[in-house]
Amino acid sequence: MRRRDFIAGVSAGGVLAACGSRAAPPLPPGVLTGANDTLGHRLRKHDFPAPAETHRSTVVIVGGGIGGLSAAWKLARSGCDDFLLLELEAEAGGNSRAGKNPVSAHPLGAHYLPLPPREARATRQLLAELGVLQGDPDAAVPLYDEKFLCHAPQERLYINGYWQEGLWPTLGVSKAERAQYSRFQEHVAGLRRRRDAGRRAFALPLGLSSRDPELLALDRMTLRDWLLREGYTAPGLYWLADYACRDDYGTSAAQTSAWAGLHYFACRDGEGQVLTAPDGNAWLARGLARTSTDRVRTGALVFSVEERGKEINCDVYLAAENRSVRIIARELIWAAPLFLVPHVFAAPRPEWLAAIRGAEYAPWVVANLALSSAPQTRAGHPLAWDNVLHDSPGLGYVVATHQQLRYAAGPTTITWYRALHEESSSRPGKLLQSRNAWAGEVLNDLSRPHPEIRELTTQIDIHRHAHAMIRPLPGRLWGGARSGLESGRGAIRFAHADVSGLSLFEEANYRGVLAAERTLARLGVSCASSL
Repeated sequence: MRRRDFIAGVSAGGVLAACGSRAAPPLPPGVLTGANDTLGHRLRKHDFPAPAETHRSTVVIVGGGIGGLSAAWKLARSGCDDFLLLELEAEAGGNSRAGKNPVSAHPLGAHYLPLPPREARATRQLLAELGVLQGDPDAAVPLYDEKFLCHAPQERLYINGYWQEGLWPTLGVSKAERAQYSRFQEHVAGLRRRRDAGRRAFALPLGLSSRDPELLALDRMTLRDWLLREGYTAPGLYWLADYACRDDYGTSAAQTSAWAGLHYFACRDGEGQVLTAPDGNAWLARGLARTSTDRVRTGALVFSVEERGKEINCDVYLAAENRSVRIIARELIWAAPLFLVPHVFAAPRPEWLAAIRGAEYAPWVVANLALSSAPQTRAGHPLAWDNVLHDSPGLGYVVATHQQLRYAAGPTTITWYRALHEESSSRPGKLLQSRNAWAGEVLNDLSRPHPEIRELTTQIDIHRHAHAMIRPLPGRLWGGARSGLESGRGAIRFAHADVSGLSLFEEANYRGVLAAERTLARLGVSCASSL
């Protein structure tokens, strides 16, 4: 057995045998949380009580993630009050929900928002409404409240036993490899500047992107194959491309559509700044929800949707009360994940099923560690906000207390991420391991840059996302299948980021607002478009 393997086994809770034996220190306490899969999986059995009462609502929104909250936000700010948002979980927010430990609030999923490009008009309007974007939301370069802009140091990479600034591997990298870095960066800069008939090559939201066949053809190959085709061989570039795909899509570069991979690098204007808070993106979810909190019902599972003439029957199971109700709506906005459609709709359209068929979802694990004090870097530098580990199956960690500008010794919370790109939601083997097993893996991973991490950790909570995000596999974005979902049918519209094929805040926000605006038009309610 190699020494590294032996030490790893001890760190994960094994037994140290040398001149006798003693058990490794006990794992810090904590909880294992995640989606309410017990309730969600009842959709397979459909063993729900029959509706005992009936209510009416002009609009029903199913799903309280960013797409559903964005639809509610647009309806409410347009003067449409007769709607109801139904959410399975105990709290709305989807992947943007947050938790809290004795030290601080912390994210359970999405933890930042890059400065949105000009095309993401709805997202900019929201930020202006929340007072974060200052001045004209349509300005080429808006001003942002510095309290939300990530403070330096923003990101570091731990590689070969050292921390370096930025995420491009530079330690020990040859001149020839650096030249490939420069060539790739120039290539991306050209794509960022490119316009076809007024459209960006890679826009955000992606529906505003160029339709040039040369660009759309990139969706038929993987990002790794595109790098090979273009003659890139630098290991550091391949690592960064793989990290980028795992970070944004939960999928390796060898699985990700080249169009999606290049979109990651070219869809924004290159400032590199992000908006963040201790609780990740939960502040954005709260901002969307604040105008419609009295019309949000949590713990409500929609288990049947059936069109009846000009009305839509939505049967809803209220878990806390163990009873069902029927809500009759004129309009339905489906903002829940698309894989649920075949299990809920009485008569889903063939084009919807075709678009959903073959979709895969990436599982994620998020660990939040309460620390008695911040771990030390080898050179004694303060921790960056985003700390990435090069030789790791994980994605590194962010520091919840970074925005406090508190570099003195004191308690802090770090949030560790891992995308299980080797698994899928239909085969979630490793995802289902115990809380203690995950806690051991997390501490083992973090002990490489921070050998003292186990002694500093006072609590470690694990949160699992079985269906965290839809994967942009080759052919999924521009193969034509999404068109049936984009248009919906009659009184039914789809508002989840799954419709875009990319699980990004701006995409979910766009889909929700678009569905709301089309609903308002059908209801005869005039409004200024946010898109």
